[in-house]
Amino acid sequence: MSRYFSICSTYMYQHRYMDFLLAHYKELNMPYNFPVTLSYISSPLLMGGGAILCFDDQDEIAGALGYIHGTGEHDYEDRHVIQLQIAFIKEEYRGSRLMVEALQFLLQHIDEQEEIESVQEMRFWAVKDRINQRLFSKFAKRIGSTESEYGGSIDAYAIYLSELRAYLSSFHRVSRVKGARDKEVTP
Repeated sequence: MSRYFSICSTYMYQHRYMDFLLAHYKELNMPYNFPVTLSYISSPLLMGGGAILCFDDQDEIAGALGYIHGTGEHDYEDRHVIQLQIAFIKEEYRGSRLMVEALQFLLQHIDEQEEIESVQEMRFWAVKDRINQRLFSKFAKRIGSTESEYGGSIDAYAIYLSELRAYLSSFHRVSRVKGARDKEVTP
């Protein structure tokens, strides 16, 4: 199965990113109301982070990633940290290598950004449940847990990018980038 990734650097791709995530709002399963969820999925576009679309072999969107630089508790000045605000893969692609390939692509994209200070760490949140804890503990450290004011618990995870690279290296695969950079890359 051929897949490729696109950085959402143009209005058209940014629009497709937002449309895709809004169309899958309920499946995102975020423990927030709609305005808060909207702020999380749009923040990569509004706060100078990055958004990535994952496409299948039919040129249909199969998933999306969005990240920002820095953390709220440090007024987003700790730019050595990226926060993964959203990572969503359509159900029919879960269990495939798509998320691994998307994370490999994300790391390569971060490495290519000359204007970004040296990013060292990635943080993300997930709904607190045994499936997520088992999955994410394979490569990240749980650093906290909190109750959402809208119900449900979320866990915070962190991983150094060097550790994530080492983990992902066992999943080596060539992916294609389409869009502004339209070239083959090895994540």
